[in-house]
Amino acid sequence: MDHFSMSKRRATIEIPSLNAIDRSASVGRQLAQALRNAITRGELRLGERLPSTRTLAASLQIARGTVVEAFDQLTAEGYLQARVGAGTHVAAALTDAAPALQPPPAEPEAEDALDLPAPAARLISVARALTPHPPVPFAIAVPASGIAPDDSWRRLGNRMRASRQAAPSGYHDPAGVLELRIAIADHVRRARAVHCVPEQVIVTAGTQQGLYMAGRVLLSLGDAVWAEDPAYPGLTAILDDLGVRTYRLPVDAQGMDVERGLELCREARAAFVTPSHQYPIGMPLSMARRNALITWADKNRAWIVEDDYDSELRYAGHPFPSMQGLRPSRVIYLGTLSKILFPSLRLGYVIAPPPLVEAFAGARAILDRHSPTAEQHVLAAYISEGYFEAHIRRIRALYAERRNILLAALERALPQGCHVQPSDQGMHVLLWLPERADDVQLAARALSAGLAVRAISPMYAAQPARPGLMLGFGGFPQEKLEAAAGELARLLQAHS
Repeated sequence: MDHFSMSKRRATIEIPSLNAIDRSASVGRQLAQALRNAITRGELRLGERLPSTRTLAASLQIARGTVVEAFDQLTAEGYLQARVGAGTHVAAALTDAAPALQPPPAEPEAEDALDLPAPAARLISVARALTPHPPVPFAIAVPASGIAPDDSWRRLGNRMRASRQAAPSGYHDPAGVLELRIAIADHVRRARAVHCVPEQVIVTAGTQQGLYMAGRVLLSLGDAVWAEDPAYPGLTAILDDLGVRTYRLPVDAQGMDVERGLELCREARAAFVTPSHQYPIGMPLSMARRNALITWADKNRAWIVEDDYDSELRYAGHPFPSMQGLRPSRVIYLGTLSKILFPSLRLGYVIAPPPLVEAFAGARAILDRHSPTAEQHVLAAYISEGYFEAHIRRIRALYAERRNILLAALERALPQGCHVQPSDQGMHVLLWLPERADDVQLAARALSAGLAVRAISPMYAAQPARPGLMLGFGGFPQEKLEAAAGELARLLQAHS
């Protein structure tokens, strides 16, 4: 313990927090923090005189200039007061109500003992639900290694940096880089039968942000909305966070049951739907249901939010045309470029009806101004120069092959009572389990065995929920998929 002589007339004082200074790191910052701690804990009392800089430096065996620097910093922060001829004192004006700095507890407090605000507790559950799995077999949204980003992407990035197009700069339009908005509008017009101009495109940080922006633009506290049952957990978390009344409409072989929505709450303000590939089950919304949904929106001046998260990945025939193309004035169309390229890209888009464009741009500005511009410039060139369409063809062929490998392996290995949901699109297959199976417990056991499956029963509002597992296949070669299918079958057999 260090002892410092304050003056001939003062007693020696002890400052325990100075003992832990690490001389291999920034000594001045450590000294300043140690003195802050000593003042806050009461080791140094209000108004008390400190040792001179020379005395303290000699005691700690550090340069006097380091002590002077620390004293000057704490004086500027208001912890210390220096008076000519009177030395340096702890500031007498520090409020007695300042919270004392508590040492960390020996053991973390139990979670239920924390005094968490209700929103914090709710958001903790959201973080847990949306935390991605490790990149082990059956993890969803893991891209095929070596496919994206490809050499063309890297060359374009180098070209953009060399031309200064992707150079650091100031703030940009929250709607996104114009070149990217032009490229997106051109792509969705050709590939998804979307009716739009570049001015309707707002670049986002992915579908999740687009969903949140749609909720903020379209809905007020207490409004009624329709959502599918089961549904994407990221959507239901947003609707809960917005404080709206959510009516969950059951999904059958034709997709979301619009008639049920009319029975439950005809005056809903918006419907959130995945019409091309229902998440998580996989069927498309039938044309009859699409027409019924549009008729409802027209009559009630309501909005349809179309989440078109993986339409490019259809393995039989052409992708289904968008709902937005049927009624551009009532549909907000959400797309993502991250899933087909690589999730860490974090770029997607909203295509809004013209009256809502500025509102969506405002929502984007509030959230995080805009996406990084360098990646937007690279992506704009990647799309406009034809590399994106070539990439889609390449990745679709590879994923179709891996999907067939997984389906064949499951067919050979699955125990009785398990079957795969028919679907010809996306990066996952859905495995239905026997009626009384516990898919949540199975998912936990699978993760312990190195398999990242996702249970779907928590995605249902209606109870009892149907148990099933989502199996991603895009990022895993044949030998891993076949071995993982065998291991999963053994887990299922042991669980039955």
